[in-house]
Amino acid sequence: MLTAQLEGFARTRKITLILPSLYSELEGEALPHIVEELAGASYLNKIVIGLDRADAAQYRHAKAFFSRLPQDHAVLWNDGPRLREIDARMEQIGLAPEEPGKGRNVWYCMGYALACQDSSVIALHDCDITTYSRHMLARLVYPVANPNFPYQLCKGYYPRIADGKLNGRVNRLLVGPLLIALKKVVGDREYFDYLRAFRYPLAGEFAMRTAIVPDMRIPSDWGLEIGVLSEAWRNLNPRSICQVDISDAYDHKHQPVSAEDRGQGLSRMSVDICKALYRKLAGEGVVFSQETFTSLKATYHRIALDMIESYYADAMLNGLHLDRHQEESNVELFASNVVEAGNVYLENPMETPFIPSWSRVYSADPDIMRQMRDAVAEDNAEHG
Repeated sequence: MLTAQLEGFARTRKITLILPSLYSELEGEALPHIVEELAGASYLNKIVIGLDRADAAQYRHAKAFFSRLPQDHAVLWNDGPRLREIDARMEQIGLAPEEPGKGRNVWYCMGYALACQDSSVIALHDCDITTYSRHMLARLVYPVANPNFPYQLCKGYYPRIADGKLNGRVNRLLVGPLLIALKKVVGDREYFDYLRAFRYPLAGEFAMRTAIVPDMRIPSDWGLEIGVLSEAWRNLNPRSICQVDISDAYDHKHQPVSAEDRGQGLSRMSVDICKALYRKLAGEGVVFSQETFTSLKATYHRIALDMIESYYADAMLNGLHLDRHQEESNVELFASNVVEAGNVYLENPMETPFIPSWSRVYSADPDIMRQMRDAVAEDNAEHG
């Protein structure tokens, strides 16, 4: 029923899906199945694939890989010379993303989708979902595609249980207790209640009406999801934001903790998320100091340990496994990264917190979006 209604909506409200992908994901188990499912999503007008970490041969392979999609689709070769030239031009005018990452990939895909001028709704999800079905996408886009609904942005959520254990480590053990700790340390703010209202704020699944995209500023790193929710808080009436349960069973590729290297895995993700929160709060007038972060670490650590007790009881009640030693080890790592992210902020407080909005890019260089669209077309023709 949802699909039939979406097909009706899509006659006048075109729907574009963005897929940010590493080349390595083409060789995994999840993405081939995702593409097979998407081939049956008849309500999609366009699919934009942002391809990272690919050479010319891998780009050609990616084009062949996605060619089974019946929908209009484009593969953005982010490491190709043409899009690198676009990025260099952005850098000259001070508007390029400062570091590589998922946020940078998504930002360029958004810019390309805007340049095409053929969508009313833009959706986004990851390429490592091992339990994917197109029904998930239908539920995600329905609230913003339905013209009778007031929603401008929809966030997906789902249970994080798989293989008999609780998942969602960063959400459970970092974001949840950190928001409570921030509330205690810097004071009560509606923004904290807003973020805590989302069942799974780190979910990589969004849908939004295209009209709100040009004014969105997002982080270039793993703080993307928090950044998008923060922009929605800044730009939209809360009544125009919703969340929807998109799956009864969800699993994806699990990142390693990478305790020995803050530049990798969940360790890097935790630092990026903390930085996104600090920068957002600084933009609202919160003054941070070394003492603030020291207090925040201690407060977070105590709250997170208490929450492990609740998760352990919850797991036992539902016949699930939970390794308390590993949970506490993760909390200790995240507590350290709460301060590490604070040090990064204090060392470079003038660092631009978000990539500039596409409205600003267009204002600075009205021709660059057309050039990006042409660059993607030329890549496609040259490597056809």
